[in-house]
Amino acid sequence: MKRILLEYGAALVNCPGMTNGTAVVWQIVPRVSDNPDGVTDYAFNLANTLWANHGLRTVFAPGEPSQASRKGEFEIASIADAGTSLAKPAHVILHYVNYGYQKRGLPFWLVPILGRVRETFGGRLIVIFHELFATGPPWKSEFWLQPLQKKIARDIARLTDARLVSSESMQQTLEGLVPGLDVTVHPVPSAFGEPVIDFAQLRARDNHRWVIGGGTELIERSLRSFRRITGEIPSNVLPRSLVVLGGMENSRVRPLLQTLAAIQCEYYPAVSPETASQILSTCAFAWLDYFTTGTANPDLLLKSSSFANMCAHAVVCVTPRALSAISLENDLLPGPFAIAHGEVKMPSGNERPDIARAIYDWYHRHASMATLSRVIAEQLGGNETGPVPSEAAENL
Repeated sequence: MKRILLEYGAALVNCPGMTNGTAVVWQIVPRVSDNPDGVTDYAFNLANTLWANHGLRTVFAPGEPSQASRKGEFEIASIADAGTSLAKPAHVILHYVNYGYQKRGLPFWLVPILGRVRETFGGRLIVIFHELFATGPPWKSEFWLQPLQKKIARDIARLTDARLVSSESMQQTLEGLVPGLDVTVHPVPSAFGEPVIDFAQLRARDNHRWVIGGGTELIERSLRSFRRITGEIPSNVLPRSLVVLGGMENSRVRPLLQTLAAIQCEYYPAVSPETASQILSTCAFAWLDYFTTGTANPDLLLKSSSFANMCAHAVVCVTPRALSAISLENDLLPGPFAIAHGEVKMPSGNERPDIARAIYDWYHRHASMATLSRVIAEQLGGNETGPVPSEAAENL
């Protein structure tokens, strides 16, 4: 596998940079999947927007071999056709999530590949850090592997022209790993689209219609905690209907829904983005049990595509953890809202439309796919100052 991936890195730098006058951007991703997959969905939506708004055409370059030749209208690179039917990239975007590329979170092979790209082609190299490194208690492997995970993240950051993270907390962490390098912040955008929503539509939503969404594990965790707090929800927004949206089919979900006898429940696993968007646009409140520990910084919620989905559809999100304020560039996100430890902090039915609109507006100022593509396009057209050399690059 290591040999193949190194050949793959060579293919990135040995093949022309335009296709019919169009600049080609390689997006390196862990895999290209037709199943719900956060990084794949992020990269695919970014590809669509870069193409539509900036004329930059993506070729996907997955770490795992792909049986498909296309994702939507975009080609998928393979070692066999790199350098023939596919163009050499004008630029490269790496989506970095360490466990996506290696089961222990230690993708050492990425560093020499990026080093060869850095030395050989003349374009820009951007890394989007979806994760930096894992944390855990001493009895878990994450604790012992963290120094190596940090080293890989540090080397990759030094090899790139631009670095992007999803929250100011992640920005501070990365700047601590690589002092002196600029790090841009952009929250994760919605994976289910960004419909235009007017205030009349917001006011018409049923305050008693709730949604739980996310990946398979997140949905189950959120549903279990939701069952425990339904009695604490104020009567003017008490759930009468609940939609469970996303993830893969989970045999434990349907029995849990059957215990909510007083609530009309709908379950849509493996839902298409279009259907999910239509459903979300009818919901008033969401329940999201995102954090698995009590020590995480609240603004790490901005790396959740589930949270972004809610914000992009003007759904007010409520969590089982009392969170401190979340802001970006000193612009406060309304809320956060919670039902935790017997305390209820969430809008009334009358307050909900105004707050939902403020959340929706904040999302479009800071987190939309249009703003992300603009940030990426600006970085790709940035100055020619090279990255800080790393020890790994010097030893290639």
